[in-house]
Amino acid sequence: MKQIGLYLHLPFCMQKCRYCDFSSWAGREDLKTPYINALMSELETYRGENIAVNTIFLGGGTPTLFDGETLVQLLDKCREIFDISRDAEISIECNPGTADRKKLEILFKGGFNRLSIGLQAWQEHHLKQLGRIHNSRQFRETVDWAKEAGFINISADVIFGLPGQTWEEWKETLEKAVSTGINHLSAYSLIIEEGTVFYEWMKQGKIRQMDDERERSLYHRGVALLESLGFMQYEISNFAKPGWECRHNLNYWRNGEYLGCGCSAHSFFRSVRRANAAGIEQYIERIQSGKPAVDYSEEIDMETEVVETLMLGFRLNEGINKKAFQNRFGFSLHERYGDPIMELKNQGLLTEDEEAVRPTPLGFDFQNRIAVAFF
Repeated sequence: MKQIGLYLHLPFCMQKCRYCDFSSWAGREDLKTPYINALMSELETYRGENIAVNTIFLGGGTPTLFDGETLVQLLDKCREIFDISRDAEISIECNPGTADRKKLEILFKGGFNRLSIGLQAWQEHHLKQLGRIHNSRQFRETVDWAKEAGFINISADVIFGLPGQTWEEWKETLEKAVSTGINHLSAYSLIIEEGTVFYEWMKQGKIRQMDDERERSLYHRGVALLESLGFMQYEISNFAKPGWECRHNLNYWRNGEYLGCGCSAHSFFRSVRRANAAGIEQYIERIQSGKPAVDYSEEIDMETEVVETLMLGFRLNEGINKKAFQNRFGFSLHERYGDPIMELKNQGLLTEDEEAVRPTPLGFDFQNRIAVAFF
């Protein structure tokens, strides 16, 4: 039976970060219980469909704002509805300051086996500017408590390209995060999006976006540093010790099928892409009135699926496996795309061996150029 990924969105935050444009809100604690009830009801709509799941991811927002028992009940509901594989990767996002030793013990005993912790930066002044609610000591405590609870698979999120960030600060963030004993790290470049506090500050001249040359320098030096620390890059922004890659996200990048439940959650399942209602109240109202949560859906034809598979696959170090591509689509990669592949190889953006076509380090810097070549 084909296995898919399952994503559950919990959009509540203690405080909205100044760079964040995700579907998440602070100060809406009054809606937490009706939201969980609505999410349980949405999951019920899949009962009897015999859907096999091998990864589950609870994201947000900050899922660990909920008590441990509620989160385990949510996971138990997933077990009721879906055929969850025995070795399923079951991840939950966590912010330091929202999960103590007891809560982490409840989560691990309840079946969660992967913890993704939001660090973002090591230095106090960067954390304050970002609007984070924690400090680096709390991050280290959270990792220690997680390991004591039984978690082995622990990841951290960090950001580079922060206003005024130096190489020494970025280096310290990476080294300190790795020293806590995590085995996965996601490192994202700061993008200042419209609608965020940072965007308003940039317009007012309070902060400046880092120039491309400095940002790329931090990226490349960070990649080299992480490799020296035993963290191999397997996707543009993701690094892991061998064997600890995030299986849930790998499914996205391989353009696999997944279901998303909760407000603003997206799905790609049985050749249909769907998006749920974006707002918390709108989502709850839809579910309570017996209406579908879906706001938007479209059939994905094979041509679109092929191009999206290429665009996503070239974000991965493994690239596009030629045999897997032919088995999936019924024609070879070179049969349809031989010319653009040759051109991109000549530009130093792709490389190829008997097994796969892969992006080069330069190709990671010019993802848009690779994507355009296949349209």
